Amino acid sequence: MAEQPCSGQASEAVLTAEHAAVAMYRFAALMLGSEVEALRLVEFTVAGVEIDPCADPAAAEGLVRERVVEGALEIMHRNDPASFAAIPQPDPCAPCLDDEAASPVSPSELSHLLTGAERSRLREWLDRLSQAQRAVFVQRAVLGTTNADTATAINRFARPASWTAEAVSSLFRQTLCSLASSLLHATPALQS
Repeated sequence: MAEQPCSGQASEAVLTAEHAAVAMYRFAALMLGSEVEALRLVEFTVAGVEIDPCADPAAAEGLVRERVVEGALEIMHRNDPASFAAIPQPDPCAPCLDDEAASPVSPSELSHLLTGAERSRLREWLDRLSQAQRAVFVQRAVLGTTNADTATAINRFARPASWTAEAVSSLFRQTLCSLASSLLHATPALQS
């Protein structure tokens, strides 16, 4: 029996898309604050993605990721149409990071919060954020998107579309400071 052209790539593309779907479920749950809504979004998104068996498997992953991000932002906007209308202004009384400062939350701390036993603390903290703060933080910290890409994604739903890379950067620094403060204040309670 002759092997189908691209058959090895097809199964690799499908597996890559499946792995992307699992990762995107975690992302969507953090973005939306609802595992049920996240599951629905990912199932709908994956069902709608056509995978070219001869294409680069990473393309399937990118397509799933792009569509889930857009779907999550659309749901957030539908739930609160004003959520991205205005860019939150920085609190002038609470400077934490300037442009050149290191993050108050290390990548290993963040990874532990995302995947470890502390996941519930992160979700509780996320629930206290505005939709805009949550969207910026999760895209930047979880997906590792750039400030410019995050602004572009949000601007698809913002009216007026006024988000800039600088605005995203500022809001992301604010959320990192908020998270660091939350972790600092929770530490004594955890040690007792």
